[in-house]
Amino acid sequence: MKSKSSTNPTLIMIGLLLGGFVAMLSETALNIALPQLEQQLHVNTGTIQWLVTGYLLMVGIVLPLSSMLTKHFTTRQIIIFALSDFMVGAVISALSSSFAQLLIGRMIQGIATGLLLPLIFIVLLAIYPPEKRGSAMGLVGLVIMFAPAIGPTLAGIILGALSWQWIFWLFVPLLAIALIITIFFMQNVSELTKPKVDVLSIILSSLGFGGLVVGASLAGDKGWGNPLVIGALVVGIVCLAFYAYRQLHLDAPILNLRAFGFKKFSVGTALVMTDFGIIMSSMYLLPMYWQKGLMVPVALTGVLLLPGGIVNAIVSATAGRLFDDYGAKYLTRIGFAITFVGALMLIFVTTHTAYWYVVLAHVLLMIGAPLAMSPAQTYGLNALRGPVAADGSTILNTLQQILGALATAIATSLLGIGQSTSNAGGATAFVHGVHYGFWFTLALSVLGFCLSMMVTNQKEPAEDPLAHDAESAGQPVDNN
Repeated sequence: MKSKSSTNPTLIMIGLLLGGFVAMLSETALNIALPQLEQQLHVNTGTIQWLVTGYLLMVGIVLPLSSMLTKHFTTRQIIIFALSDFMVGAVISALSSSFAQLLIGRMIQGIATGLLLPLIFIVLLAIYPPEKRGSAMGLVGLVIMFAPAIGPTLAGIILGALSWQWIFWLFVPLLAIALIITIFFMQNVSELTKPKVDVLSIILSSLGFGGLVVGASLAGDKGWGNPLVIGALVVGIVCLAFYAYRQLHLDAPILNLRAFGFKKFSVGTALVMTDFGIIMSSMYLLPMYWQKGLMVPVALTGVLLLPGGIVNAIVSATAGRLFDDYGAKYLTRIGFAITFVGALMLIFVTTHTAYWYVVLAHVLLMIGAPLAMSPAQTYGLNALRGPVAADGSTILNTLQQILGALATAIATSLLGIGQSTSNAGGATAFVHGVHYGFWFTLALSVLGFCLSMMVTNQKEPAEDPLAHDAESAGQPVDNN
């Protein structure tokens, strides 16, 4: 994708970034309210986590379709629809009086997020030249990393003074501002080719990604050996296999999976998925540990999560600039090494752990995760050339959100397993379950560090004389 000239690309991005910020904020803002919602809505932990995974499920279903939609509708049309849709979902959630109504509102919001996230990258790649993308990606880092990190803090402050419904009322004015900015300043960056829509691919994609998320989510309540869980996972895996095969053999695929032929893109995507899994699993477990393990009031929980959120914002804003100067090799390694230390500290928490210890562990996670995220994203996307470049951001965001949903579901399942195997009860049993969940976060940190060893020190792929021929054919040329 070639960069479009613009007198003020930041002005073009600001409405989209604000909408994306609200979308990512919504992913974790409810986490701190889940214990309260369990009681008010009369559901258990396995059910209440659907407010998180149900949201991510819709994101995962819609995201793979976003690349196709940009070929049928203009950038402005999609963004305006997404922001309006999110406002509708937020209002439905704010007015909810039952779990089912709240879940519907959350899933409507998930549709909007699935449309917004890839467009952030598509527009960025279109209006910024390669030499400026690292710094621009730093702004995106504030959306992708800072919003879910600060979500529980903002929600905790709201819950301390008002009810959980006001979390959603907060979204409405922010989305209205984003919508106004978009209407006045957003430009169209995609060419409308209107290719034939392959309905079978849409069905396979929805069943595939949906099956994985539903299976993992049901496991949190019913156990991994339950026939429904196994059936959903099998359906998901089989459908995704057929979906991948079909995309590779279609002349006009909904999602061009040939992007994985670029090794750097594959590595970058794996790093982003792992990093987001660390964020989502830890930010699901931490608020509940503060409240159920240490018996901290909800408002104070939000305050105690604030240092990590502030550090996350600082690191997210600077990580892109660091990539421009140093590349992704050492930044990703250092980032995952730091997350390992933070996750390891959380393995040893008890019902009497000092507040400063938990805050420090959280801060370390919020240093390491964003330090690796933005460089990994830029490293992967900069490797793409030709027609697959537009699909790259969709693939990256789709798999990131799917991994986020799976990580949340797995953390919930491990939390339940840990509680059931504890000889104690109450807060002690809950903390025992939290340990199981944080072992998963620790494992993701180790996986991320191992994957970072595959990152080269080049910030840009080397020029290859065969690249232009490959681009014209839509085929990848790996410069590793």
